[in-house]
Amino acid sequence: MTKHYSRKVWTLIVIAAVIAAGAAVCTLAFRKQEPPKPHVRHRPGKKVLQNLLENMVRVEGGAYVMGATAEQGSDAFESEKPGHMVEVKSFYICRFEVTQAEWEVVMGYNPSGFKSEQHPVENVSWEDCQRFISKLSAITGRLFRLPTEVEWEYAARGGKLSCGYKYSGGNEIDSLAWYEENSERHSHLIGQKEPNELGLFDMSGNVWEWCQDAYAPYPSGTGEQLTWTPPTGNFRVLRGGSWFSDARDCRVSFRNYYTPGHRVANLGFRLAI
Repeated sequence: MTKHYSRKVWTLIVIAAVIAAGAAVCTLAFRKQEPPKPHVRHRPGKKVLQNLLENMVRVEGGAYVMGATAEQGSDAFESEKPGHMVEVKSFYICRFEVTQAEWEVVMGYNPSGFKSEQHPVENVSWEDCQRFISKLSAITGRLFRLPTEVEWEYAARGGKLSCGYKYSGGNEIDSLAWYEENSERHSHLIGQKEPNELGLFDMSGNVWEWCQDAYAPYPSGTGEQLTWTPPTGNFRVLRGGSWFSDARDCRVSFRNYYTPGHRVANLGFRLAI
């Protein structure tokens, strides 16, 4: 049996329905404006930085001959000579080059040309690296920095565990490095090649790595010098070679340099403490 309502009752029903619909819309709109929970928003970044901290490798200090040593043979350039004894204090260096994910968590953008979270960050100048390091140190409470040139070569050679290789980790470059003959002209995921004696990856090839020091010729002498004061100047040291380099430039003793503001798609860095 069909119910019949008066016009007044129908009017009340319609008004009630409109009020209910409006309340629902207001509730949904309010919910959409609620910000995400802070711990959910920041959790991925915290994990990225925690992984970075866990990958810092202690390098026991010692003395070594820096520059053109016997295994470098005729590949050594004049800028690598003379080989000279230096002393290194213990320090920490990262197992991997700084990744795009790590850079983006700290800086909020990604300057790299070959976009991938686990590729090394590139297109960063020495000055950009200093800004990253300042922010990262403030976030973590650790005093990060770039490695000095003396530290970088010592670590690339394997520190006290060094076997005297030409490249970082061996004498056969294809198993150790992404360079011009196997890279297909782009950077690659970190840690895909074999590590060196200290468990450090990509110190030969993938991307060039900034060092803290200014560039200058090595001191002349007999090779018995145990201290070397890093110079000052207009250029900063690069080490390790890159995906665009030939094998000769990926050797542990090879030196390169750029101005502190230079950016290019095969240039990144690695952290030290």
